[in-house]
Order: sequence, then structure tokens, then C-alpha cells
Amino acid sequence: MPTMSKRSLFLAGGAALLAAVLPAAARAQAQPVRNRALFQVTDNDPARWNLILNNLGALKEGVGSEGAEIELVAYGPGVNMLKADSPVKQRVADALKAGVKINACQNTMNGMKLTPADMLPEIGYVPSGVVEVMKKQQQGWAYIRS
Repeated sequence: MPTMSKRSLFLAGGAALLAAVLPAAARAQAQPVRNRALFQVTDNDPARWNLILNNLGALKEGVGSEGAEIELVAYGPGVNMLKADSPVKQRVADALKAGVKINACQNTMNGMKLTPADMLPEIGYVPSGVVEVMKKQQQGWAYIRS
């Protein structure tokens, strides 16, 4: 039976250590963002939208350096506040610049005969607002109905 040299033992030990540590490091990197919040908006009311946009800012400020992934999904009458002539268009633009993801429901848009040309630039779209809310909740997002 051949004997292992000190170098071989050292290399084997190092390989075993890496095999134990690397999967843990990969899991740590794969951890989801801790603060993820989904705002659902169905209101066609500028005052309500201003309240919600204030809440988005308060959330970002409240988590501070921890950061947060924030998404707003508008469907039903709420989609009207994402149209190009929206009375809250500047507030929406500011939220987008701050890193908030804002999506309009394409099902609602189709029912209202709206196209992306009718909407604010830079917003996103989801096929179904209610499905987006459900999926995000299943993924562990905090659900906020303001």
C-alpha cells in the first residue's frame, strides 16, 4: 500500500475543505434579496397614488442601506394613472428613477384599448396584474395594498 506524502495529504485536505465550503458560498450568493415589496394599485385617484408613491419612498428610506426591491403593479382603473397624461406622471417618473419597477397590466390595457404609446415611458408591463401579484406572493414578496 503506497503512503501519501505530506504534500498529497495537504492537497487532499484542501480539496475536501473547498468541497465543503464552496456549496455554502454558492448558497449564500443565491439568497434572494431580503426586502422585496409588491404594491398593488387598482385606484384611478391621484390622491391615492400620491399616498402610495409616498409609501414607496418611505419604504426605501426605512430600509436604508439594506436596500429593497420594490415593484408596483397597476391593473383595473389604476392603469389610468400610468397613461402619458397622468396627473402623477412626474411622481411616477421619480419613483422609476429611484429604482422602483412599475408595471401596467396588459389585460386591463387590452380591455381599455390602450397601447404602450398611450402610456408613460419607462414603465413595464405584465400580462396579468392579478397573476403577477399571486406569483410574487408565492415567491415570498411582502404584499402591500395601500
